[in-house]
Amino acid sequence: MNENDYVTSAVGVRLPRILYGTAWKEERTAGLVEQAVTLGFRGIDTACQPKHYNEAGVGEGLARCFAKGLRREDVYLQSKFTPLQGQDPERVPYDPKARLADQVAQSFETSLRNLRTDHLDGLVLHSPLADEASLMEVWGALEAVCKSGGARQIGISNCYALETLTRLYDLAEVKPALIQNRFYADTGYDREIRRFCRQKGLIYQSFWTLTANPKVLAGETLQNLANKYARSAAQVFYRYLTLTDIIPLSGTTRAQHMQDDLAIFDFELTPAECASVGRLLDREPAAAS
Repeated sequence: MNENDYVTSAVGVRLPRILYGTAWKEERTAGLVEQAVTLGFRGIDTACQPKHYNEAGVGEGLARCFAKGLRREDVYLQSKFTPLQGQDPERVPYDPKARLADQVAQSFETSLRNLRTDHLDGLVLHSPLADEASLMEVWGALEAVCKSGGARQIGISNCYALETLTRLYDLAEVKPALIQNRFYADTGYDREIRRFCRQKGLIYQSFWTLTANPKVLAGETLQNLANKYARSAAQVFYRYLTLTDIIPLSGTTRAQHMQDDLAIFDFELTPAECASVGRLLDREPAAAS
């Protein structure tokens, strides 16, 4: 990846404009992470959540790459603390009876062991908690990790209520540097949240970006742009996102698709073309609540 393929967060952390997502890879995780990094991915997203992630497999895959000469500082490595309600009760990676702050600390230490590193570049709260007091207790523990140098920046995921994000931002001592959400019509593509991110300098990361948007990908706008640039609709969509300050996660398991995803930086869309895709998303109706 070239220098223009990176962005720097409000707290000075440099991360690629596309990340490799490692959910649902199970026993294939190590090999897929090694393949993704070998092909050129320099950002990895995972979670300390055995239910959906093989975090130790991510560590194994990265270790293989480091053994071949890759430097730790060349990889943006991001993991998550997953609250108890998001864990498999049989495989909780911390003491479920511990107080929330201790759960965060234990989960973080597990992540460091799994990933074979002494720090994370990003530590993300996997989802908001049910009440504000619990949310701020967990956030305070994430702040402690950040202040100690264990994580270079912290953020939140699966946060779709603007009032929750703004309240967290106002109360936090260490402000969230990023938010990672599912990017789809049901939430109106987080238009208000993304506006808040632009105002406050938060990084917005998108997941489920292709799977949740088959109509957008099959529509005339993206198909015409794909034909014009001799690219796939997925490449055009990813390129649009990166040009509008959104960092997509790619979770592909196919080498050709990994190469295609990294090749999005080899072409440009004009401002008018970006606007046409943006209008398409504005027209996509949100699901009824």
